[in-house]
Amino acid sequence: MVKDDKGLLIVLSGPAGVGKGTVCRALRKIDTNIAYSVSATTRPPREGEVDGVDYFFKSKEEFRKMIERNELLEWAQYVDNYYGTPLQFVKDTIAKGKDIILEIEVQGAKKVKEKYPEGVFIFLMPPSLEELRERIVERGTETKDLIEKRMNVAQKEIDMMKNYDYVVENDEVDAAVKRIQAIVTAEHLKRERLMDKYKRLVEVE
Repeated sequence: MVKDDKGLLIVLSGPAGVGKGTVCRALRKIDTNIAYSVSATTRPPREGEVDGVDYFFKSKEEFRKMIERNELLEWAQYVDNYYGTPLQFVKDTIAKGKDIILEIEVQGAKKVKEKYPEGVFIFLMPPSLEELRERIVERGTETKDLIEKRMNVAQKEIDMMKNYDYVVENDEVDAAVKRIQAIVTAEHLKRERLMDKYKRLVEVE
């Protein structure tokens, strides 16, 4: 496939519990050109999560210093914790022609769009709010009060899908991944992404 030289910045977000992490991992297993941008967070690690692989786990003081030094593409406070995207890794990956996917909250996606509007913004939807609640409960990592907080936030976040380029329902992981692959392929073939490349091909020395 003829494609542009620069990589794509792909932003995947949606309510907590919708399966963003699961979909990202499945996508990266079958598409080696997609790199994962590891986010920084102040929330404690869940069972099985590894620092520097799943997240960069930071104290609130460490995170605030990253903000002061402008080391983050975006950051947001969500349910009493901070989340953010380290900037330099994103820039380096795109420059090398590799796609990079950011798995971030809706607040963070809005900030990225302000700074990088040419990114590809995908909203991952649950089949229903009832299904979303069941997924959060099944994780077994949140208290009853926190689950209610997440559900209240989720309803507000779903209303923000109007700010995204695409909406993908995560009814089944493999199906959701195929939909995202189709989006990425189409984005690489957009005329405005390929014009400079073809102009170079037809230049007469």
